Amino acid sequence: MTINILFAAKAERWTGYEKPLNKALTNALAGREFKLATEFPPEDVDYIVYAPNSDLQDFTPYTRAKAVLNLWAGVENITGNETLKIPLTRMVDFGLTHGMVEWVTGHVLRYHLGLDIDITRQDAKWVPRDQPLARERSVAILGLGALGQAVAKALVGLGFNVSGWSRSAKSVEGVRCLHGDDGLTEALKSAEIAVLLMPDTPATQNVLNAETLAQMPRGAFIINPGRGPLIDDDALLAALDSGQIAHATLDVFRVEPLPEDHPYWAHPHVTVTPHIAAATRNDTASEVIAENIRRSEAGEPLLHVVDRNRGY
Repeated sequence: MTINILFAAKAERWTGYEKPLNKALTNALAGREFKLATEFPPEDVDYIVYAPNSDLQDFTPYTRAKAVLNLWAGVENITGNETLKIPLTRMVDFGLTHGMVEWVTGHVLRYHLGLDIDITRQDAKWVPRDQPLARERSVAILGLGALGQAVAKALVGLGFNVSGWSRSAKSVEGVRCLHGDDGLTEALKSAEIAVLLMPDTPATQNVLNAETLAQMPRGAFIINPGRGPLIDDDALLAALDSGQIAHATLDVFRVEPLPEDHPYWAHPHVTVTPHIAAATRNDTASEVIAENIRRSEAGEPLLHVVDRNRGY
């Protein structure tokens, strides 16, 4: 029996995914017949490859479907859909993970070494300075999911003193792992650089606010490639103006694209990047999707199934 796979996303996504996803499915399914298309009668669909901004919002007619395979790492826009009764997987793309590790490591090193001093220099002053070693710098990773753990391990490998915080207890080799409200306070009070890699849930919104920003060492740095709502924007701007936070690199925002009149654009202590920290790669993401369909057809557990109770 042919496996029917519905690709439910914007047209530009289909253009990028059609060839690599067909290739990955051919390799993973090893001779099984399948059809990948953007249209099927709902009752004939076995799997849905899905982007939350697609037109498909009612899953009720897809009575034969076995799983929804999300194209995005974030699932906050779909977990509340009451018509979705079948397993939902989130995208954990190893290409995306490598990209995130490289982007975060680059900005941590930028702050650690004070590279902006030389990059933005406008004078001819020769002022040598001592360069610190990574072991002298404390970095906190807020969020120890797949991306947070990968970043933490990379920074440990460079010698940084790394703490990690999550809402529930985690264990990562070489990382001081903290959890809960008390753990957040403990992580922040020594965080000279804080990296935000949490999902956007009601429990994580505004995790950096006036109170928690004040718990950080004066002159600390913020790096946010996670989710825009993790930060109270007004509180961060106030902390930047007072010098409590020395600089922030922000890749994600509550509204994207970031409006042209937003204060972040003009602030001298904010670096805005246009949601580029880690992009899903079509070829590697296709391999993840194909592997999950292979697993489902073989009766094996799916990878990265979303816990509906936790929202990720």
